[in-house]
Amino acid sequence: MAIRSQRQSVLAVVLSVAAVLAPVCAEGQELAQPVVNLQFNFADPGARSLGFGGAFVGLADDATAAFANPAGLVQLGRPEISLEGRRTSYSTPYTEGGRAEGDPSGLGIDNTVGLRTARSENVVSGISFFSVAYPQGKWSIAFFRHQLANFEFFGETQGLFGGGTSCCQRRFFDQRTTNDFDFVNLGLSGSYRVSETLSLGLGVTYLDASLTAVTDAYGVDDDSVEALFRPNSYLPERWIFSTVATIEDGDWTLTGGFLWRVSQRWNIGGVYRQGPEVETGSELVAGTLVDFGVPPGEVIFRSPRVGVEFPSVFGLGFAYRAPDDRLTVSFQWDHIGYSSIVESLELDDQTVDDADELHLGGEYVFHRSTTLIGVRLGAWLDPDHQLRATVDDPFTRALLPPGSDEMHYAGGVGLAFKRFQIDFGIDFSDQVDTASISAIYSF
Repeated sequence: MAIRSQRQSVLAVVLSVAAVLAPVCAEGQELAQPVVNLQFNFADPGARSLGFGGAFVGLADDATAAFANPAGLVQLGRPEISLEGRRTSYSTPYTEGGRAEGDPSGLGIDNTVGLRTARSENVVSGISFFSVAYPQGKWSIAFFRHQLANFEFFGETQGLFGGGTSCCQRRFFDQRTTNDFDFVNLGLSGSYRVSETLSLGLGVTYLDASLTAVTDAYGVDDDSVEALFRPNSYLPERWIFSTVATIEDGDWTLTGGFLWRVSQRWNIGGVYRQGPEVETGSELVAGTLVDFGVPPGEVIFRSPRVGVEFPSVFGLGFAYRAPDDRLTVSFQWDHIGYSSIVESLELDDQTVDDADELHLGGEYVFHRSTTLIGVRLGAWLDPDHQLRATVDDPFTRALLPPGSDEMHYAGGVGLAFKRFQIDFGIDFSDQVDTASISAIYSF
Protein backbone atom coordinates (compact mmCIF):
# COMPACT_ATOMS: atom_id res chain seq x y z
CA MET A 1 0.00 0.00 0.00
CA ALA A 2 0.96 3.66 -0.32
CA ILE A 3 0.22 4.48 3.33
CA ARG A 4 3.87 4.69 4.38
CA SER A 5 4.76 7.26 1.69
CA GLN A 6 1.55 9.21 2.44
CA ARG A 7 2.48 9.41 6.09
CA GLN A 8 5.99 10.55 5.28
CA SER A 9 4.58 13.40 3.18
CA VAL A 10 2.22 14.51 5.96
CA LEU A 11 4.98 14.15 8.54
CA ALA A 12 7.33 16.35 6.50
CA VAL A 13 4.73 19.13 6.28
CA VAL A 14 3.86 19.06 9.98
CA LEU A 15 7.45 18.84 11.17
CA SER A 16 8.23 21.95 9.14
CA VAL A 17 5.40 23.66 11.01
CA ALA A 18 6.86 22.50 14.33
CA ALA A 19 10.21 24.03 13.42
CA VAL A 20 8.55 27.39 12.69
CA LEU A 21 6.44 27.38 15.84
CA ALA A 22 9.02 26.14 18.37
CA PRO A 23 9.13 28.74 21.18
CA VAL A 24 12.52 30.06 22.25
CA CYS A 25 12.22 28.44 25.66
CA ALA A 26 10.81 25.13 24.46
CA GLU A 27 12.62 22.18 22.96
CA GLY A 28 10.12 22.00 20.10
CA GLN A 29 6.65 20.54 19.79
CA GLU A 30 5.73 17.12 18.50
CA LEU A 31 3.56 15.95 15.64
CA ALA A 32 -0.16 16.07 16.44
CA GLN A 33 -1.66 12.62 16.13
CA PRO A 34 -5.30 12.27 15.04
CA VAL A 35 -7.20 10.39 17.75
CA VAL A 36 -9.98 8.14 16.47
CA ASN A 37 -11.82 6.86 19.54
CA LEU A 38 -14.46 4.33 18.51
CA GLN A 39 -16.96 2.16 20.34
CA PHE A 40 -18.10 -0.83 18.30
CA ASN A 41 -21.44 -2.49 18.96
CA PHE A 42 -21.32 -6.13 17.91
CA ALA A 43 -24.10 -7.16 20.31
CA ASP A 44 -27.05 -9.06 18.93
CA PRO A 45 -30.15 -6.89 18.43
CA GLY A 46 -33.33 -7.01 20.50
CA ALA A 47 -34.18 -6.14 24.10
CA ARG A 48 -34.58 -9.85 24.89
CA SER A 49 -31.05 -10.62 23.78
CA LEU A 50 -29.79 -7.58 25.71
CA GLY A 51 -31.41 -8.90 28.90
CA PHE A 52 -29.68 -12.24 28.36
CA GLY A 53 -26.32 -10.46 28.39
CA GLY A 54 -26.02 -11.03 24.64
CA ALA A 55 -26.07 -14.84 24.94
CA PHE A 56 -28.52 -15.45 22.09
CA VAL A 57 -26.82 -17.48 19.34
CA GLY A 58 -27.89 -20.78 20.92
CA LEU A 59 -31.52 -19.58 21.24
CA ALA A 60 -32.20 -17.46 18.12
CA ASP A 61 -35.92 -18.02 18.56
CA ASP A 62 -37.43 -14.74 17.37
CA ALA A 63 -37.17 -12.41 14.36
CA THR A 64 -33.86 -10.91 15.57
CA ALA A 65 -32.29 -14.23 14.53
CA ALA A 66 -32.08 -12.68 11.05
CA PHE A 67 -28.88 -11.02 12.30
CA ALA A 68 -27.95 -13.00 15.44
CA ASN A 69 -28.10 -16.47 13.86
CA PRO A 70 -30.18 -16.90 10.69
CA ALA A 71 -30.42 -20.67 11.26
CA GLY A 72 -32.92 -19.97 14.05
CA LEU A 73 -35.51 -18.42 11.74
CA VAL A 74 -37.14 -21.81 11.02
CA GLN A 75 -38.22 -21.93 14.67
CA LEU A 76 -40.81 -19.24 14.01
CA GLY A 77 -44.38 -20.51 13.89
CA ARG A 78 -45.85 -17.47 12.10
CA PRO A 79 -44.61 -14.46 10.14
CA GLU A 80 -43.23 -11.80 12.47
CA ILE A 81 -42.41 -8.12 12.44
CA SER A 82 -39.79 -6.94 14.92
CA LEU A 83 -38.89 -3.37 15.90
CA GLU A 84 -36.34 -2.15 18.45
CA GLY A 85 -35.35 1.26 19.78
CA ARG A 86 -32.14 1.79 21.76
CA ARG A 87 -30.64 4.58 23.82
CA THR A 88 -26.90 4.29 24.39
CA SER A 89 -24.87 6.49 26.70
CA TYR A 90 -21.10 6.59 26.08
CA SER A 91 -18.50 7.68 28.64
CA THR A 92 -15.26 7.39 26.67
CA PRO A 93 -11.94 8.06 28.44
CA TYR A 94 -9.15 9.98 26.71
CA THR A 95 -5.89 11.74 27.60
CA GLU A 96 -6.62 15.32 28.62
CA GLY A 97 -3.07 16.43 29.43
CA GLY A 98 -0.35 16.00 32.02
CA ARG A 99 3.12 14.50 31.67
CA ALA A 100 3.95 12.24 28.76
CA GLU A 101 7.44 11.93 30.24
CA GLY A 102 9.62 13.60 32.85
CA ASP A 103 8.67 15.50 36.01
CA PRO A 104 6.39 18.53 36.07
CA SER A 105 8.04 21.94 36.29
CA GLY A 106 5.37 23.25 38.65
CA LEU A 107 4.72 26.20 36.36
CA GLY A 108 1.08 26.93 35.53
CA ILE A 109 -0.74 23.85 34.28
CA ASP A 110 2.48 21.80 34.16
CA ASN A 111 1.81 20.49 37.67
CA THR A 112 0.67 16.90 37.13
CA VAL A 113 2.71 13.75 37.71
CA GLY A 114 1.71 11.37 34.94
CA LEU A 115 -1.28 11.83 32.63
CA ARG A 116 -4.61 13.51 33.26
CA THR A 117 -7.64 11.73 31.83
CA ALA A 118 -11.13 12.96 31.05
CA ARG A 119 -14.26 11.45 29.55
CA SER A 120 -16.34 12.31 26.52
CA GLU A 121 -20.02 11.98 27.45
CA ASN A 122 -22.42 11.36 24.55
CA VAL A 123 -25.87 9.89 24.13
CA VAL A 124 -27.29 8.44 20.91
CA SER A 125 -30.74 6.97 20.38
CA GLY A 126 -33.00 5.77 17.59
CA ILE A 127 -34.42 2.75 15.81
CA SER A 128 -31.69 0.14 16.06
CA PHE A 129 -33.35 -2.90 14.47
CA PHE A 130 -36.26 -3.73 12.17
CA SER A 131 -37.07 -7.04 10.54
CA VAL A 132 -39.82 -8.92 8.74
CA ALA A 133 -39.59 -12.71 8.93
CA TYR A 134 -41.69 -15.19 6.95
CA PRO A 135 -41.52 -18.95 7.72
CA GLN A 136 -42.88 -21.47 5.23
CA GLY A 137 -42.49 -25.18 5.96
CA LYS A 138 -38.81 -26.08 6.11
CA TRP A 139 -37.82 -22.65 4.89
CA SER A 140 -37.81 -19.20 6.43
CA ILE A 141 -36.64 -15.84 5.11
CA ALA A 142 -36.24 -12.42 6.72
CA PHE A 143 -35.35 -8.88 5.72
CA PHE A 144 -33.73 -6.64 8.32
CA ARG A 145 -32.13 -3.28 9.03
CA HIS A 146 -29.64 -3.12 11.89
CA GLN A 147 -27.70 -0.22 13.40
CA LEU A 148 -24.37 -1.99 13.82
CA ALA A 149 -22.58 1.04 15.33
CA ASN A 150 -23.55 4.59 16.24
CA PHE A 151 -20.99 6.62 18.13
CA GLU A 152 -20.01 10.24 18.78
CA PHE A 153 -16.95 11.65 20.56
CA PHE A 154 -15.56 15.05 21.52
CA GLY A 155 -12.39 15.69 23.49
CA GLU A 156 -9.80 18.39 24.20
CA THR A 157 -6.16 17.59 24.93
CA GLN A 158 -4.05 20.49 26.17
CA GLY A 159 -1.08 20.94 28.44
CA LEU A 160 0.53 17.63 27.51
CA PHE A 161 4.21 18.09 28.37
CA GLY A 162 7.37 16.13 27.70
CA GLY A 163 10.84 16.06 29.18
CA GLY A 164 13.07 19.10 29.14
CA THR A 165 15.62 21.09 31.10
CA SER A 166 14.97 23.07 34.27
CA CYS A 167 14.04 26.10 32.16
CA CYS A 168 12.66 24.58 29.01
CA GLN A 169 9.84 22.11 28.48
CA ARG A 170 8.20 20.54 25.46
CA ARG A 171 4.47 21.02 25.02
CA PHE A 172 2.54 18.93 22.55
CA PHE A 173 0.24 20.73 20.13
CA ASP A 174 -3.07 21.25 21.91
CA GLN A 175 -5.92 19.70 20.01
CA ARG A 176 -9.66 19.25 19.73
CA THR A 177 -10.99 15.96 18.41
CA THR A 178 -14.46 15.07 17.16
CA ASN A 179 -15.59 11.69 15.83
CA ASP A 180 -18.90 10.73 14.28
CA PHE A 181 -19.27 7.05 13.37
CA ASP A 182 -22.33 5.33 11.88
CA PHE A 183 -22.64 1.79 10.47
CA VAL A 184 -26.00 0.49 9.18
CA ASN A 185 -26.68 -3.02 7.87
CA LEU A 186 -29.40 -3.93 5.36
CA GLY A 187 -29.75 -7.67 4.97
CA LEU A 188 -31.66 -10.66 3.70
CA SER A 189 -31.40 -13.92 5.65
CA GLY A 190 -32.77 -17.39 5.07
CA SER A 191 -32.75 -20.73 6.86
CA TYR A 192 -33.52 -24.33 6.01
CA ARG A 193 -34.45 -27.18 8.31
CA VAL A 194 -32.16 -30.01 7.28
CA SER A 195 -33.65 -32.41 9.82
CA GLU A 196 -35.76 -32.36 12.97
CA THR A 197 -32.65 -31.45 14.96
CA LEU A 198 -30.50 -29.38 12.58
CA SER A 199 -31.08 -26.14 10.68
CA LEU A 200 -28.72 -24.01 8.61
CA GLY A 201 -28.87 -20.31 7.81
CA LEU A 202 -27.30 -17.87 5.38
CA GLY A 203 -27.46 -14.10 5.17
CA VAL A 204 -26.35 -11.44 2.70
CA THR A 205 -25.79 -7.97 4.11
CA TYR A 206 -24.98 -4.58 2.65
CA LEU A 207 -23.13 -2.28 5.05
CA ASP A 208 -23.48 1.49 4.69
CA ALA A 209 -20.51 3.02 6.56
CA SER A 210 -19.93 6.64 7.50
CA LEU A 211 -17.08 8.08 9.58
CA THR A 212 -15.74 11.60 10.07
CA ALA A 213 -12.84 12.06 12.50
CA VAL A 214 -11.36 15.56 12.81
CA THR A 215 -8.40 16.63 14.91
CA ASP A 216 -7.72 20.39 15.06
CA ALA A 217 -4.24 21.37 16.28
CA TYR A 218 -3.68 24.71 18.04
CA GLY A 219 -0.70 26.68 19.24
CA VAL A 220 -0.67 28.33 22.68
CA ASP A 221 -2.39 31.70 23.01
CA ASP A 222 0.67 33.80 22.15
CA ASP A 223 4.41 33.49 21.53
CA SER A 224 5.50 34.28 25.08
CA VAL A 225 7.21 31.80 27.38
CA GLU A 226 4.44 32.33 29.95
CA ALA A 227 1.80 31.17 27.46
CA LEU A 228 3.56 27.81 27.25
CA PHE A 229 2.30 27.02 30.76
CA ARG A 230 -1.17 28.56 30.54
CA PRO A 231 -4.45 26.92 29.47
CA ASN A 232 -5.29 27.17 25.79
CA SER A 233 -8.20 29.38 24.73
CA TYR A 234 -8.32 27.75 21.28
CA LEU A 235 -8.23 31.13 19.56
CA PRO A 236 -9.16 30.99 15.83
CA GLU A 237 -5.96 32.85 14.92
CA ARG A 238 -3.88 30.16 16.70
CA TRP A 239 -5.32 27.29 14.66
CA ILE A 240 -2.38 25.51 13.00
CA PHE A 241 -3.87 22.70 10.92
CA SER A 242 -6.45 19.91 10.95
CA THR A 243 -6.29 16.24 10.09
CA VAL A 244 -9.51 14.77 8.72
CA ALA A 245 -10.21 11.05 8.27
CA THR A 246 -13.37 10.00 6.44
CA ILE A 247 -15.28 6.91 5.36
CA GLU A 248 -18.25 7.10 3.00
CA ASP A 249 -18.49 3.64 1.53
CA GLY A 250 -20.34 0.33 1.58
CA ASP A 251 -19.63 -3.37 1.25
CA TRP A 252 -21.45 -6.69 0.83
CA THR A 253 -20.78 -9.38 3.43
CA LEU A 254 -21.99 -12.90 4.22
CA THR A 255 -23.29 -14.49 7.41
CA GLY A 256 -23.60 -18.22 8.04
CA GLY A 257 -25.10 -20.03 11.01
CA PHE A 258 -26.31 -23.35 12.36
CA LEU A 259 -28.63 -24.47 15.14
CA TRP A 260 -28.46 -28.03 16.43
CA ARG A 261 -30.88 -29.47 18.96
CA VAL A 262 -28.59 -31.93 20.68
CA SER A 263 -31.37 -33.20 22.94
CA GLN A 264 -34.83 -32.15 23.98
CA ARG A 265 -33.32 -29.65 26.43
CA TRP A 266 -30.02 -28.59 24.85
CA ASN A 267 -29.25 -26.46 21.78
CA ILE A 268 -25.92 -25.59 20.22
CA GLY A 269 -25.71 -22.65 17.82
CA GLY A 270 -22.94 -21.04 15.85
CA VAL A 271 -22.58 -18.02 13.59
CA TYR A 272 -19.91 -16.43 11.40
CA ARG A 273 -20.26 -12.82 10.25
CA GLN A 274 -17.80 -11.62 7.66
CA GLY A 275 -16.18 -8.26 8.38
CA PRO A 276 -16.74 -5.50 5.81
CA GLU A 277 -13.95 -3.75 3.93
CA VAL A 278 -14.46 -0.09 3.10
CA GLU A 279 -12.25 2.71 1.81
CA THR A 280 -10.92 5.47 4.02
CA GLY A 281 -9.09 8.66 3.15
CA SER A 282 -7.39 11.51 5.00
CA GLU A 283 -6.63 15.18 4.46
CA LEU A 284 -4.35 17.78 6.00
CA VAL A 285 -6.07 21.18 6.13
CA ALA A 286 -4.30 24.55 6.50
CA GLY A 287 -4.98 26.67 9.57
CA THR A 288 -4.51 30.38 10.24
CA LEU A 289 -1.33 30.51 12.35
CA VAL A 290 1.08 29.43 9.61
CA ASP A 291 1.16 30.44 5.95
CA PHE A 292 1.01 27.18 3.98
CA GLY A 293 0.66 29.04 0.68
CA VAL A 294 -3.09 28.36 0.56
CA PRO A 295 -6.01 30.09 2.32
CA PRO A 296 -7.02 28.73 5.76
CA GLY A 297 -9.44 25.83 5.41
CA GLU A 298 -7.91 24.64 2.12
CA VAL A 299 -6.48 21.14 1.77
CA ILE A 300 -2.67 20.97 1.86
CA PHE A 301 -2.43 17.25 1.27
CA ARG A 302 -4.98 14.57 0.39
CA SER A 303 -4.05 10.89 0.58
CA PRO A 304 -5.36 8.31 -1.88
CA ARG A 305 -8.17 6.25 -0.39
CA VAL A 306 -7.18 2.85 0.97
CA GLY A 307 -9.10 -0.16 2.21
CA VAL A 308 -9.67 -0.83 5.91
CA GLU A 309 -11.00 -4.22 7.00
CA PHE A 310 -13.35 -4.22 9.97
CA PRO A 311 -13.61 -7.25 12.28
CA SER A 312 -15.20 -10.56 11.44
CA VAL A 313 -17.12 -12.27 14.25
CA PHE A 314 -17.38 -15.94 15.11
CA GLY A 315 -19.85 -16.96 17.83
CA LEU A 316 -20.68 -20.27 19.50
CA GLY A 317 -23.54 -20.67 21.96
CA PHE A 318 -25.20 -23.26 24.20
CA ALA A 319 -28.73 -23.03 25.55
CA TYR A 320 -30.62 -25.14 28.11
CA ARG A 321 -34.36 -25.22 28.75
CA ALA A 322 -35.74 -26.82 31.91
CA PRO A 323 -38.38 -29.60 31.57
CA ASP A 324 -41.21 -27.23 32.55
CA ASP A 325 -39.94 -24.60 30.04
CA ARG A 326 -39.89 -21.96 32.76
CA LEU A 327 -36.10 -21.63 33.08
CA THR A 328 -33.72 -20.98 30.18
CA VAL A 329 -29.96 -20.58 30.57
CA SER A 330 -27.71 -19.52 27.70
CA PHE A 331 -23.95 -19.13 27.23
CA GLN A 332 -22.09 -17.63 24.28
CA TRP A 333 -18.47 -17.16 23.23
CA ASP A 334 -17.68 -14.56 20.56
CA HIS A 335 -14.30 -14.11 18.89
CA ILE A 336 -13.94 -10.64 17.29
CA GLY A 337 -10.98 -10.00 15.00
CA TYR A 338 -10.21 -6.37 15.85
CA SER A 339 -6.60 -6.77 14.70
CA SER A 340 -7.78 -6.78 11.08
CA ILE A 341 -8.16 -2.98 11.30
CA VAL A 342 -4.48 -2.39 12.06
CA GLU A 343 -3.26 -5.15 9.74
CA SER A 344 -5.24 -3.90 6.75
CA LEU A 345 -3.87 -0.37 7.19
CA GLU A 346 -0.33 -1.69 7.79
CA LEU A 347 0.06 0.52 10.86
CA ASP A 348 3.41 0.06 12.57
CA ASP A 349 2.97 2.52 15.46
CA GLN A 350 -0.15 1.04 17.04
CA THR A 351 -1.92 -2.25 17.55
CA VAL A 352 -5.13 -3.77 18.91
CA ASP A 353 -5.88 -7.23 20.24
CA ASP A 354 -8.58 -9.60 19.07
CA ALA A 355 -11.24 -10.14 21.73
CA ASP A 356 -12.91 -13.22 23.16
CA GLU A 357 -16.19 -12.14 24.69
CA LEU A 358 -17.96 -14.40 27.19
CA HIS A 359 -21.73 -14.00 27.61
CA LEU A 360 -24.02 -15.67 30.16
CA GLY A 361 -27.72 -15.11 30.71
CA GLY A 362 -30.89 -16.66 32.01
CA GLU A 363 -34.65 -16.21 31.88
CA TYR A 364 -37.45 -17.36 34.19
CA VAL A 365 -41.01 -17.31 32.88
CA PHE A 366 -44.11 -16.77 35.00
CA HIS A 367 -47.47 -17.93 33.62
CA ARG A 368 -50.27 -15.44 34.23
CA SER A 369 -53.51 -16.41 32.49
CA THR A 370 -52.95 -15.79 28.77
CA THR A 371 -49.82 -13.69 29.41
CA LEU A 372 -46.28 -14.94 29.86
CA ILE A 373 -43.90 -12.77 31.91
CA GLY A 374 -40.19 -13.39 31.48
CA VAL A 375 -37.55 -11.99 33.83
CA ARG A 376 -33.93 -12.00 32.60
CA LEU A 377 -30.46 -11.46 34.02
CA GLY A 378 -27.12 -11.58 32.26
CA ALA A 379 -23.47 -10.58 32.33
CA TRP A 380 -20.62 -10.56 29.84
CA LEU A 381 -16.92 -9.83 29.61
CA ASP A 382 -15.75 -7.27 27.08
CA PRO A 383 -11.93 -7.61 26.79
CA ASP A 384 -9.75 -4.60 26.09
CA HIS A 385 -9.72 -3.83 22.37
CA GLN A 386 -8.53 -0.23 22.42
CA LEU A 387 -5.95 0.91 19.89
CA ARG A 388 -2.64 1.38 21.71
CA ALA A 389 0.79 2.67 20.74
CA THR A 390 3.66 0.29 20.01
CA VAL A 391 6.39 2.92 19.60
CA ASP A 392 8.63 4.55 22.20
CA ASP A 393 7.57 8.10 21.37
CA PRO A 394 6.08 9.38 24.66
CA PHE A 395 3.45 11.58 23.02
CA THR A 396 2.05 8.81 20.84
CA ARG A 397 1.97 6.51 23.88
CA ALA A 398 0.18 9.20 25.89
CA LEU A 399 -2.56 9.60 23.27
CA LEU A 400 -2.91 5.87 22.60
CA PRO A 401 -2.66 4.16 26.02
CA PRO A 402 -3.89 0.61 26.62
CA GLY A 403 -7.46 0.17 27.79
CA SER A 404 -8.90 -2.31 30.28
CA ASP A 405 -11.31 -5.24 30.35
CA GLU A 406 -14.91 -4.41 31.18
CA MET A 407 -17.75 -6.33 32.77
CA HIS A 408 -21.28 -5.68 31.54
CA TYR A 409 -24.31 -6.44 33.71
CA ALA A 410 -27.70 -6.81 32.08
CA GLY A 411 -31.33 -7.42 32.89
CA GLY A 412 -34.75 -7.24 31.37
CA VAL A 413 -38.39 -8.23 31.37
CA GLY A 414 -40.73 -9.41 28.63
CA LEU A 415 -44.49 -9.75 28.20
CA ALA A 416 -45.79 -12.26 25.66
CA PHE A 417 -49.41 -12.34 24.51
CA LYS A 418 -51.06 -14.43 21.84
CA ARG A 419 -49.67 -12.48 18.86
CA PHE A 420 -47.71 -9.68 20.46
CA GLN A 421 -44.55 -9.53 22.59
CA ILE A 422 -42.86 -6.54 24.16
CA ASP A 423 -39.45 -6.64 25.83
CA PHE A 424 -37.38 -4.25 27.89
CA GLY A 425 -33.63 -4.60 28.43
CA ILE A 426 -30.74 -2.74 30.05
CA ASP A 427 -26.98 -3.20 29.96
CA PHE A 428 -24.54 -1.36 32.25
CA SER A 429 -20.77 -1.02 32.18
CA ASP A 430 -18.17 1.61 33.05
CA GLN A 431 -18.03 3.08 29.54
CA VAL A 432 -21.34 2.16 27.89
CA ASP A 433 -24.92 2.03 29.21
CA THR A 434 -27.71 0.78 26.95
CA ALA A 435 -31.48 0.74 27.34
CA SER A 436 -33.70 -1.05 24.83
CA ILE A 437 -37.36 -1.60 24.09
CA SER A 438 -38.46 -3.96 21.35
CA ALA A 439 -41.74 -5.35 20.08
CA ILE A 440 -42.63 -8.42 18.01
CA TYR A 441 -45.96 -8.90 16.26
CA SER A 442 -46.96 -12.28 14.79
CA PHE A 443 -49.59 -12.41 12.06
